[in-house]
Amino acid sequence: MIPQSFIQDLLNRVDIVDVVGKYVQLKKGGANFMGLCPFHNEKSPSFTVSPTKQFYHCFGCGAHGTAISFLIEYSGMGFVEAVKDLAQNVGMVVPEREDSIPLAQRQEKQAKSMALSDVMTRANDFYRHQLRSAQPAIAYLKGRGLTGEIAARFGLGYSPDEWDSLRQVFPDYDNEALVESGLVIDKSDEDGGQRMGRKRYDRFRHRVMFPIRNTKGQVIGFGGRVMDGGEPKYLNSPETPLFQKGSELYGLFEARQAIREAGYVLVTEGYMDVVALAQLGFPQAVATLGTACTPIHVQKLLRQTDEVVFSFDGDSAGRRRALDACLIHASDNKIIKFLFLPKEHDPDSYVREKGAEAFEQQIKEAMPLSQFLIKEVVGDNDMTTPEGRARAQFDAKPMLQALPPSSLRLQIVRSLAQVTQTTPAEIEALFELSRPVVQASTRRPPPRSKRMAPVGLERQIVRLLVAHPALASDLDNDTLMVVGHHAPDHAQMVTQLVEACRSMGEQANFATLVELLRDGGADFESLIAEIAAETEAESEFDVVRQEMAGAVRQMKMRQVEDEMKQLSIAGLRNEIAQSRYRELMQRKEHLKRLTGADFG
Repeated sequence: MIPQSFIQDLLNRVDIVDVVGKYVQLKKGGANFMGLCPFHNEKSPSFTVSPTKQFYHCFGCGAHGTAISFLIEYSGMGFVEAVKDLAQNVGMVVPEREDSIPLAQRQEKQAKSMALSDVMTRANDFYRHQLRSAQPAIAYLKGRGLTGEIAARFGLGYSPDEWDSLRQVFPDYDNEALVESGLVIDKSDEDGGQRMGRKRYDRFRHRVMFPIRNTKGQVIGFGGRVMDGGEPKYLNSPETPLFQKGSELYGLFEARQAIREAGYVLVTEGYMDVVALAQLGFPQAVATLGTACTPIHVQKLLRQTDEVVFSFDGDSAGRRRALDACLIHASDNKIIKFLFLPKEHDPDSYVREKGAEAFEQQIKEAMPLSQFLIKEVVGDNDMTTPEGRARAQFDAKPMLQALPPSSLRLQIVRSLAQVTQTTPAEIEALFELSRPVVQASTRRPPPRSKRMAPVGLERQIVRLLVAHPALASDLDNDTLMVVGHHAPDHAQMVTQLVEACRSMGEQANFATLVELLRDGGADFESLIAEIAAETEAESEFDVVRQEMAGAVRQMKMRQVEDEMKQLSIAGLRNEIAQSRYRELMQRKEHLKRLTGADFG
């Protein structure tokens, strides 16, 4: 787990305007910056970034968060990955657990990663420049129906037909980073280098180059395609510290906005499928990188959208592997489909022959995961015989066990029970499936009364604390007891909030508090969203402090008046009651005389 102190330090060093500005065109508008929201399709800017709060908020779709949240939502990164990315940009090294590698080794690893990234960027620029004068490559791309605009969008390039063309951009051709990045092959890597009498040579020669980018837009690998029928048709970068085929998807960086607008992602098998489909009006396509679809691929895709459609060529092997990879991530609020085109077609050829509308209809009619699973387990089994039905259940068992308990799994169990002439209960017992979904639906506990949001003075105090966490140092335990007395339903929430603010010290700010309360529940989430949507100019801290003091003073005054009222109703029948009443009168007068700078 990353220490909260590191998160706080990181957010204090990072400027959210710079982070968001890399992906969204921002313009100054008053105290904030405005732009078109990257999370939904809009024509008028409703997306605002506050440099004071270090927070973004969209008034159109409600998206909001910190620099960390933005990378998670926009790039599909995990929390740790987003933190590491921000840290690297400001020269910080994310601390690991105590039993992990030492700091010096982590710094060395980070430096090596940056060196490899630099090498890949320079090589990519070189390949792109070479394409401008490479007539065979230009003719090949035009022959595939691609325009210069699409080639530029995907950063396509060309590797010259030379053994060491990269010497032009890397005078130090013996640099180990060239080998570690997979751009250059050392003679120790392959016997061929020794036979040719060469110590090193370029891996990619006379190929159209497809740069592979990660979710941050950094080039981490290449795919090179021959143009004259040579072999292999596609040559990919090897696994490197930057590039793991089982984790990356070609075209995901370029397709992110299109995926959001379309509402789904189309997964294909090749680089050219992705580029050609973008040319033909389907920019929401991505591709696996010469390897089977993995659960990591599926997880990345489901971070971007709620619907994934697989469209693989040839036999069913690729689709079946994709099905297996999807099972652990299948859920009731996600849709996973499988598109079966005629055998003579891939997505590119189908669109060119049948048209975009016909292909769009094919996508809409793609087979849902539940139906494909049943189709796979039935296969060629004779379902009229006990042996055929038993075999289908045998094949289905590991697949159903991989599915998380959900309503979707229940529906698939029912479908399997129907085709194998058994009952859902028998299959659940035979496969040892837990049934939390069924229990939850049949034995639902009585609904809890909805807790009302803080109102009046309590809400004002909470709002000020969330917006200005440093104010927590001004609140003493007596004040917290007063809040607890007047708002017992919210006493725990206020106490938790104050403790969180105090734990951050003098450098406490809104963005850091948001990350600290990331899993704090719906109460905090609604407050954060409400405060994020406030657009009035930021007040000076002394003015805000006086506002907090006034709210606390009024709350204490209300407590005094309530107790005086209770004593008066009781009749002040003894000396103790009368003495207490006089004390409260003095306390009330004292509170009236206090200035805004004193909490009393």
